Amino acid sequence: MAHALTISEADILEDVVSPKKAGLAPDAARTFLGMRFSKGAMKQIRRLLQKNNRGTITAGESVTLKNYLRVGQFLDLLQTKAKLSLHDDGTQ
Repeated sequence: MAHALTISEADILEDVVSPKKAGLAPDAARTFLGMRFSKGAMKQIRRLLQKNNRGTITAGESVTLKNYLRVGQFLDLLQTKAKLSLHDDGTQ
């Protein structure tokens, strides 16, 4: 029996976004570069990371932290593509 290939969400998103290829319109690229977690979300992420590092994070908090990290990875992919698009367009 053949083993199924396991692909992570990050791998799938990287394939879809193609961060190493330009192709975003300048306005779209600037919009993606302006996206950030709110101050409240950043505070929560830091708190969860500290609890994780101390080994006191609960199962629910761990799921929340993983969700934040996945969204952060997606945002990183979009912003990488945005920077490349602006660089290739000559507007950065």
